[in-house]
Amino acid sequence: MKKLLVIGYVWPEPNSSAAGSRMMQLLESFQAANYTITYASPAELSPHAEDLASYGIASNAIELNSESFDHYLAELTPDAVLFDRFMMEEQFGWRVEKVCPDALRILDTEDLHCLRHARHQAFKNKASLKDTLNVSQRLLFNDLAKREIASILRCDLSLMISQAEMTLLTQTFNVPEQIIHYVPFMRTSVKGAQDSSPLALTPFAERKHFISIGNFRHEPNWDAVRFLKEAIWPAIRQQLPEAELHIYGAYPPKKATQLHNEKQRFLVKGWAVNAFEVVSKARVLLAPLRFGAGLKGKLIDAAECGTPAVTTSIGAEGMYGNALPARISDDKDEFAKAAIELYSKEESWQSLHQECSLLIPERFELDLHQQRLIDRITLLENELEQERQNNFTGSMLRHHSMKSTQYMAQWIEAKNKLLPQPQK
Repeated sequence: MKKLLVIGYVWPEPNSSAAGSRMMQLLESFQAANYTITYASPAELSPHAEDLASYGIASNAIELNSESFDHYLAELTPDAVLFDRFMMEEQFGWRVEKVCPDALRILDTEDLHCLRHARHQAFKNKASLKDTLNVSQRLLFNDLAKREIASILRCDLSLMISQAEMTLLTQTFNVPEQIIHYVPFMRTSVKGAQDSSPLALTPFAERKHFISIGNFRHEPNWDAVRFLKEAIWPAIRQQLPEAELHIYGAYPPKKATQLHNEKQRFLVKGWAVNAFEVVSKARVLLAPLRFGAGLKGKLIDAAECGTPAVTTSIGAEGMYGNALPARISDDKDEFAKAAIELYSKEESWQSLHQECSLLIPERFELDLHQQRLIDRITLLENELEQERQNNFTGSMLRHHSMKSTQYMAQWIEAKNKLLPQPQK
């Protein structure tokens, strides 16, 4: 069997973030392509990290700026290396090319960090949501973009989660189409209303309250909670005084838990042991995201659970096609109005509830996207030399730009060797 080494920015936590779920989906896809997998990361292991061994995946801790990784790589001899976010490619890409030059180098971008950063800056500059969505080149062409686009060009293939981001790469940054591949969240479509999750069958009358969910370490999620508290929930509560808003998310900071107010029925619940369970019990999901990038896992979860959502144009970007199980508004008053209508009018709620079951098969079918990924990897394996020749810009960047990263890493490595070693 072929060997894949995944170099993770963090250890995957599928119950904490959509990024963790996506990583597990990618690992499953490579296993389906007959790869044995080793997951390595320089990050500290989290108590919420997935038990990779239960999936037949080996794991290993690695060090930054250390030749120990070179020895580890030489012993493992992977056929392919998957970098989890461009920062890992910057740190380890030159080492992979040096030790295993024939290994496929694949980048999973998660989402475009430069786009997320540019939109955050636009938001801080008090741009309208429309101008934040269609961020200016002045903000987009930032230093982060130069690093991230260079990383994409250096790799044999980059996995993109959003078609909107693929369009941005090809049309704005002139990235060749042949080195990027669309891999959204991959879910198993269901017959009817989610056979694998009976709670998703919960009818309108048996559901109650609103829900917002998202990892608090992700800045757009934290901003959405503050926006709900300050601008949206007061209007909803005025019309629906008995309704509650349940806020879920991993790693809530003190500033978030301090927003908890039972009198206002604004309840910060924190970690959700089972996100599908709490989303399935709610009547409406609220996601007033004002900046960010990529796809929003919470909106796919809501669709799987048959739970209509209200979100913004940024939240909806790349998410929906013909199936639209959400109301979309960038105006806080209209947002609140849509939420109130869905919560109080069963007919309106039911129309979106029915759309929920159509979203996965239309946009995120696991079998379809997994097979497309396997086919693309297979083609790359068979034509690697030619595909690398076709990407002259990438080879040029590997020749020049990675040298600074390499020399910096080697300087840090040499400096660390001169430091006094801890007593054993």
